[in-house]
Amino acid sequence: MILRTLLDRYIFTELLAPFGLSLGALCFVMLTRELLRLVELLVSKGVGLWSVLKVFATLLPSFLVLTLPIAGIIASITAFGRLSYDKELVAMRAAGLSLYRLTQPVLLFALSVFTLTLVLSQWGQPWSSVNLKKVALNLLRDQLVLALERGTFNEPVPKLVIYIPDSGSGQATPGIFVSDERSPDEPRIIVADDFQVLMDPEHEQVALRLVNGIIHSQPDVVDQYQQVSFASYDLKMSLNQSGYATTEERPTYASILAQLNASQWKDTQALRRLMEHYKDLAFPTASLVFCLLGVPVGIVSKRSGRMGGFAVGVLIVVAYYILNIACEFLVTTLWISPFAGAWMPNGLFALLTVWLFWKMSYE
Repeated sequence: MILRTLLDRYIFTELLAPFGLSLGALCFVMLTRELLRLVELLVSKGVGLWSVLKVFATLLPSFLVLTLPIAGIIASITAFGRLSYDKELVAMRAAGLSLYRLTQPVLLFALSVFTLTLVLSQWGQPWSSVNLKKVALNLLRDQLVLALERGTFNEPVPKLVIYIPDSGSGQATPGIFVSDERSPDEPRIIVADDFQVLMDPEHEQVALRLVNGIIHSQPDVVDQYQQVSFASYDLKMSLNQSGYATTEERPTYASILAQLNASQWKDTQALRRLMEHYKDLAFPTASLVFCLLGVPVGIVSKRSGRMGGFAVGVLIVVAYYILNIACEFLVTTLWISPFAGAWMPNGLFALLTVWLFWKMSYE
């Protein structure tokens, strides 16, 4: 599929502007929560800009997989809605060009979106999952190191406050004070002479090793107080407590099948995971269907304008996700297979696309 004529290039270019604008807007909306958290790390926690940018870059592939198909259908609806509203489409068809011929540049556009979504889904997301653990662990370490500033109370993770006296107090060692309320049933106050920051990538933890100190605790029991002395104690902080909990590693296809065979295909969690495995290809394929579906939908909704095209595109995607949830329910209740559950929404939307093209070709 090559953009051989000026008309092909014109239609293809018409798709790019709404695609870029909608992709940027959707990514901004979906990343708003993370952006606010990154700004807080940059301003309040004092984390370096480079560390914040690495977190943002690592999160981006997962969000692009979700936003690319939506941006694709919005672009198709907006572009063909404008062409139809300005009577350009009428002139093209009056010149003998069929709707299928006018859709050729859209097919190239759809294949491009599909390829990008597939690459991000198959390789971008796994890369993001692996690297996010490393980046988040380094970020947690940076937060802990910054929390060791003398003379101020700092909270590297929620409900953990660290205070180091100013060295001007005349002490040989500065000492450290820790208030740990992460366990509501047993809040602790820890005082130690010295400390050291450690990393444990294998267990996804950062630890503050305290030396020569005392743990003061009062369990959730009336009139009970405990005091424990230690020579060395590791105060551990996991990624779950940092606000950047990473997703667990997905089981392999073979392990899912083994789990299903052991449960006689009645394990709902394993059925859901197998359906997710099939969606790795089904979801990128949806972007191909969406881009083509946007052509007849855009012509029908030609008076809706750009914002209307955006709204119609979002509504179609919402319907697609609702259908996905319904199919997941059918899979977990053993009505359909995981493969059928993953591909059924694409099949139904593909049939809708074919029917709309057939109907409009005779108008």
